[in-house]
Amino acid sequence: MTVALEQGRELQACRPGSNDQAIVRHAPQFTEAISERSEKLPLASAPMTIKVDLAAPLRLADLRVAAGPVTVVIGEEVRTRVATGRTFLGKALGDDRAIYGATTGFGALVGYAGRADQRDQADNTLAHLGAGQGPDLAPDVVRATLLVRAWSLARGASGVSPHVIDALAAMLATTFTPAMPRLGSVGASGDLIPLGAAAQALRGRGHAYVDGVRMPAGDALTKAGLEPLPLDGRDALALVNGTSLTTAALALALGRVRTSHRVVQTLTCLLADLLGCDPQFLDPALLAAYGHPGAIEVGALMRAASAGLRESGTRPLQEPYSIRCAPQLLGAAEDALRYVDGVVAADLGGVSDNPLFFPADDKVVHGGNFFGQPAAFAADVLSMVIAQVGNLAERQLDLLVDPGRNGGLPPMLAAGPGQQHGLQGVQLASTALIAEIRRDSVPASLQSLPTNLHNQDVIPLGTQAALRALDQAELLRLITGSLGLGLRQAVHVGARRPTAVGCDRTLRALEEIAPIDPDRPLDSDVRRAAAILEELEISLISHSYGERRDA
Repeated sequence: MTVALEQGRELQACRPGSNDQAIVRHAPQFTEAISERSEKLPLASAPMTIKVDLAAPLRLADLRVAAGPVTVVIGEEVRTRVATGRTFLGKALGDDRAIYGATTGFGALVGYAGRADQRDQADNTLAHLGAGQGPDLAPDVVRATLLVRAWSLARGASGVSPHVIDALAAMLATTFTPAMPRLGSVGASGDLIPLGAAAQALRGRGHAYVDGVRMPAGDALTKAGLEPLPLDGRDALALVNGTSLTTAALALALGRVRTSHRVVQTLTCLLADLLGCDPQFLDPALLAAYGHPGAIEVGALMRAASAGLRESGTRPLQEPYSIRCAPQLLGAAEDALRYVDGVVAADLGGVSDNPLFFPADDKVVHGGNFFGQPAAFAADVLSMVIAQVGNLAERQLDLLVDPGRNGGLPPMLAAGPGQQHGLQGVQLASTALIAEIRRDSVPASLQSLPTNLHNQDVIPLGTQAALRALDQAELLRLITGSLGLGLRQAVHVGARRPTAVGCDRTLRALEEIAPIDPDRPLDSDVRRAAAILEELEISLISHSYGERRDA
């Protein structure tokens, strides 16, 4: 990955939420054109030096920065292999080989001849896919999707025209974002319907956003300083016949869950410190005997965060499981997240299309590299992690507001119980949030049903699984913010100050939020607490997940 950031802290500005645009505001000016088709900066571009090199491995950080304008570098290595693949496609067509999508109909109609004129064949590819429903996908998801698509096409195995990749790069250098419907993909032959909407928007059809404003795609292209994208049949199919939306949504969800996972570790330590718990539940010998790598690593991180914690001597010998078993639960989550890490890395590094072209071997190979089963399984696992980590945080908040278990602090941490109600509304909302997550955690990858005249007789439904996990990740973030707000309030109503340096640092950051005294609406405070906690943890996340190993 090549993401050149002006400031090291700008990566954290790319996190989801209210600060998504920060990286655009802080980025310095750039001057080079991104392609031969773009000799001057588009009107809707923002000045920057953030770069993503299509010759380098694609990483989560690349997808995050693509939420705003980025410079996509298309070097000679990429141009050469894309041109080679395109030349080979022409040779194969000249040899009268049957090539799906170039000479045939689509899907279940593959046995019928396609349109003879390749420009008409592009319409033949895309027109019938205009069947999506539901709300538009979030712009950061759409732009990450198209970066993933550009990277896959840049491998040179799709036979795509070089100007298609140039056009994707030009788009990503502006705020132009196709309007892509959420509903319509089964993740089996690529994300056909959402990507079809994106391809049409790049041609000036359908709708798109510029600077966050939705408008007809033709107007959006003009406003962004872009030209409508000409496509032939192979170009059109290559744009839609991959699981780039599934991959992008899963990767973004994973990044958000990893942040929340680390935040819950930190908050568990702060909870234990405020209550005066005995930290022996983090003992390294204990966790080594447990034998699970994730628990060992999480335990080490939690020991570092709680170093210096002094027990009060007033707590029971054994804490409730929401404290005592936290390293085992969060460690199991870490092991599961490592599995998802591997799937995301493979998806980001693979080619998702059909057919694929191998000029060196003189082969056109038809197969199923558009089948998103790995991402479907991984997204379902991620959903389970979200549910259990969220359940842990919600149970910790429940413990914190209960005077029977919190060491005698007021019920609901109210500064004046009866006259005030403290965290009562926040705790109710947290219960609703975790119920929403749990209700929606039925594995999508098990719901296969035949479609497309039984051409697609098994389907992975990875798109639904990944988008659901992305939604759930935001709910988990709100639960962590709720717990953080509760811990801040606990000190105000009588809990001791933290004895561990790391825990004290966390509390001091949370004390930017005023105590709840008297009662007030707390919805914005929950979101603010979540953002503060992310600020504290994002640099540690970046190092542990490897996002900064790109230099």
